[in-house]
Amino acid sequence: MAEIVIVQNADAAGELVADAILRLVARTPDAVLGLATGSTPLSSYQALAAKVAAQRVDLGSVRGFALDEYVGIPVEHPESYRSVINREVVQPLGMNPELVHVPNGALDGIQTAGDEYEAAILAAGGIDLQILGIGRTGHVGFNEPGSSLSSLTRTKTLTEQTRIDNARFFDSIDEVPVHCITQGLGTILRARHLVLLAFGEAKADAIAAAVEGPVTASQPGSVIQLHPHATVIVDEAAASKLANIDYYRHVWNTRFDWEEL
Repeated sequence: MAEIVIVQNADAAGELVADAILRLVARTPDAVLGLATGSTPLSSYQALAAKVAAQRVDLGSVRGFALDEYVGIPVEHPESYRSVINREVVQPLGMNPELVHVPNGALDGIQTAGDEYEAAILAAGGIDLQILGIGRTGHVGFNEPGSSLSSLTRTKTLTEQTRIDNARFFDSIDEVPVHCITQGLGTILRARHLVLLAFGEAKADAIAAAVEGPVTASQPGSVIQLHPHATVIVDEAAASKLANIDYYRHVWNTRFDWEEL
């Protein structure tokens, strides 16, 4: 099963994720990170940036692949995921922007963009550590309910709930694109380590379904149960509907000294 880590808040989660990434980079300076956007991973990126600055770590050789992108939004738009990744990840961490990839959401060429992104990930040797969030619908990346568990990078139609949730980043919901291009669940499963983050009571149902429910396309997050190395880091509110919460705490508190995320 996935390793479940229950922390006090998003900042505590960020410290754990940042340390895991630094250990990875110490072993593999050109490691490949899978980068999620949205508010959930921000504490991880901020904690990592602080540690990189304090420890003078060079991430210039680290490669990255974003999970998804809106379709039909200009790359220079402040809420395109290309812009978001540059602003929240590449620049603060001192990464080389030429080594950080985002799916091509341009309408011109969208038919082949998914296959091209898959090829780029494979050419890089695959993703070492994939950061994930989860939506209230249970989506990871932009894999909405009903997504095939073996799906690869492709275009998808966003649910209205997802568009409503993302409207806070735009002036109005009318500006939120209807379509996206996203890594598939099968793509995500190829990563060597999955780190799924969730905070707040609004994510409690989705986390319970992902961790303890049946593996089903109706709950895309449940695909983590098929992965040999998945870590779920949640705060108390997001963990509140887990039936086996006491056991998860016990496992974390009695882990071996050599066990790391």
